[in-house]
Amino acid sequence: MADSDYQPSNSHDSQNATVDGNLLAAKSLARFGVSHMFGVVGIPVTSLANSAVSLGIRFIAFHNEQSAGYAASAYGYLTGKPGLLLTVSGPGCVHGLAGLSNAMANTWPLVMISGSCDQKDAGRGDFQELDQIEAVKPFSKFSIKVRKINEIPDCVAQVLDSAVLGRPGGCYLDIPSDVLHQTVSKSEAEGLILAAEKSRKKESVARVEGFEIAKAVSMLREAQRPLIVCGKGAAYAKAENELKKLVDSTGIPFLPTPMGKGLLPDTHELAATAARSLAIGKCDVALVVGARLNWLLHFGEPPKWSKDVKFILVDVSKEEIELRKPHLGLVGDATLVLEMINKEIKDDPFCLGRSHLWVEAITNKAKENVAKMEAQLGKDVVPFNFLTPMRIIRDVIVGMGSPAPVLVSEGANTMDVGRGVLLQTEPRTRLDAGTWGTMGVGLGYCIAAAVASPDRLVVAVEGDSGFGFSAMEVETLVRYQLPVVVIVFNNGGVYGGDRRSPEEITGPYKEDPAPTSFVPCAAYHTLIEAFGGKGYLVGTPDELKSALTESFSARKPAVINVTIDPYAGAESGRLQHKN
Repeated sequence: MADSDYQPSNSHDSQNATVDGNLLAAKSLARFGVSHMFGVVGIPVTSLANSAVSLGIRFIAFHNEQSAGYAASAYGYLTGKPGLLLTVSGPGCVHGLAGLSNAMANTWPLVMISGSCDQKDAGRGDFQELDQIEAVKPFSKFSIKVRKINEIPDCVAQVLDSAVLGRPGGCYLDIPSDVLHQTVSKSEAEGLILAAEKSRKKESVARVEGFEIAKAVSMLREAQRPLIVCGKGAAYAKAENELKKLVDSTGIPFLPTPMGKGLLPDTHELAATAARSLAIGKCDVALVVGARLNWLLHFGEPPKWSKDVKFILVDVSKEEIELRKPHLGLVGDATLVLEMINKEIKDDPFCLGRSHLWVEAITNKAKENVAKMEAQLGKDVVPFNFLTPMRIIRDVIVGMGSPAPVLVSEGANTMDVGRGVLLQTEPRTRLDAGTWGTMGVGLGYCIAAAVASPDRLVVAVEGDSGFGFSAMEVETLVRYQLPVVVIVFNNGGVYGGDRRSPEEITGPYKEDPAPTSFVPCAAYHTLIEAFGGKGYLVGTPDELKSALTESFSARKPAVINVTIDPYAGAESGRLQHKN
């Protein structure tokens, strides 16, 4: 519904011709392009949510602000527009910090809006009182508090703009209860919105100098073992076409980060994922596009990387480049920078060729490792290990063709194994624990993906621990009838139940379950059935294939409870050394 078509309800009837803070905030959001909100309503923001819905904004109501925040952060990544999170005051704001901080860590655009106590009662112990501006500071890129109603449109514009300008991130808007109940005339409200609209900030894209592009191309041309690393920043920038052009024209192998998978298909002949150790350990020049040299890339340091490797770092943030101190830093949007690199190469083309020693080394090692993995995957192991059901899931997904489902994955072993087995063939179709290693994101991400990409099925491959963080949100799936199939790898605990040696089982509480243990054989599939969704319990290849085929075809909310051998996993996946 267009803003001009809005018919006021009794609380905003045309006779008194006034607009309260709730409606003014909703009008501002609608006018500035917000189409979806995620959150939990209650005092003092229920009227704000209802006003937003009346103006055509879809509100997805959750059970917990944490999951709603994760949804808003993933929505921002998938759409390039700020995901909107609405929370109540005090504890609601605190719960919402999970989504806000996750957006900041992943550099995804999010705006969290929280109600707060009446300003006159601040410091007196008011209902759910909290200094929310101070609380959000460590987790937000920009925060602002509205002091009176006529500031609402400008404050809304500021947080929406700040979330996407430069390096994306989480921003916060605080609207006190008394401001939400203040009123202005309709004509004044329209004037305030128009003024805020005119003053909105626009992105000023950093333009890389031509000599810098020429230097980058020269480094790639002269390299003996060049490598292109692409991250989720490149996916956010929608750089897949320029990246494909660069890889195909130069023959340089590429390595995606976990959520960079799909920018080019995992099946591409120059994909170095299956030869990761060789690729990063031996390359002499690495063009890193939209990825940070953080823990996911071993900080760009030995022993994983060669001590002599030269990094060309492409990032939208000048501060990131200054932090990492690469051999060459190119500040700018990934798509635009790659476009400039491709133009520079076009004038004087070069290509490594399939017989190039470096390309042969990468492709041969990748084929060797894939063959080893396929040999393991080819065995039907029952009771299930992680590989057998993962192979079955992979094959059914591949058989669906395009559009490929959005794949959501979390859990120590489940996510690690899935990253190596499950194939991504299209950009922005993988969501996982991400830069912060956040567990509990699964259901929120599923809901965001279903809303942001309604033409795609959403498939979550979850460990039972990861699923447990937000399992109640299966009711949200059913309530909105979202095409989401959640596959739970149920091995009875974190890493797989009780892993203690007899010597460790001592003390006055030795009869308690292990800290890693859950109830064995938990019936997770019955949880969604309580709300009218479809549940499946599977323990054999045929049962899993049948459940996948039926649920994928139905495109209805479903949970597939996959029984896994509790001793099949390993502690902490590949980060066991940190525990």
